[in-house]
Amino acid sequence: MSEMPENNTQGAVAAVAAQQCPVLEFRNVSIAFDGPPVLEDVSFRVAPGETRILLGPAGVGKSVLLKLANGLLCPDEGNILLFGEEIAGMREEKLFPLRTRTGMVFQEGALFDSLTVRDNVAYQLIQEQVDDAEIDSRVREALSFVGLAETFSLFPSSLSGGMRRRVAIARALIHQPELIFYDSPTGGLDPVTSTTIIELVMKERDVYHVPSLIVTHRLQDAFMMCSHRYDAAQERMVPLPRGESHPTTTFLMLAEGRLIFDGSLHDLVHSEDPFVREFLE
Repeated sequence: MSEMPENNTQGAVAAVAAQQCPVLEFRNVSIAFDGPPVLEDVSFRVAPGETRILLGPAGVGKSVLLKLANGLLCPDEGNILLFGEEIAGMREEKLFPLRTRTGMVFQEGALFDSLTVRDNVAYQLIQEQVDDAEIDSRVREALSFVGLAETFSLFPSSLSGGMRRRVAIARALIHQPELIFYDSPTGGLDPVTSTTIIELVMKERDVYHVPSLIVTHRLQDAFMMCSHRYDAAQERMVPLPRGESHPTTTFLMLAEGRLIFDGSLHDLVHSEDPFVREFLE
């Protein structure tokens, strides 16, 4: 892997982000399920406008971490702050308003096959009894963002795997979230379709500047997010100048339930940690 020097702009942006109140923060979080800890003493934060990419092979606790972040699981120890509020042990009725401020792209898309694309994307708006005309307008806008305006009245069974994943992204964006969680957004997709999905994630990052936590085991996706930006004028992603990485995109890595890395792309590729080296190679 070629050497990638630290970029001054990246360091400056990271310093500013570190001073802002995080949209998500884990403080010494641990959880176990009738056995050894799945996560142990995990601490990190996601600042406004920041994209964190959580790397690690299967079975190290990445999906469990996402469920904790959204209040679907409660940790055995530690604190989890979502938008500055402690959610560990929070009652469901108090947690729900915080969840509506987030978007979630589930692994494999998790669409309802019995509902049209329109109703899948608008599911939460329908539950909130939003006016039909407003729902239609917001769904069309979200579908246009992911390039699927023509699927409005279709059912998921008629869509390809990549299209279903794009609909899931539209659903995550429908509420104009303040934080988005992505659980293996390209899992099971071919390389060309995976690139399309990563370009959409990049578009959300660079057009709307929404902070996000992306869980993946695919290094190619992670490095593409760091080495490219979305150019709205050209309506496509473009490579950053050689030697630069995206200033608001940084990495986390789990191994055996512990957070073993938290930092920039430069620090990642130059890490001397044996697990990190093995994973990268």
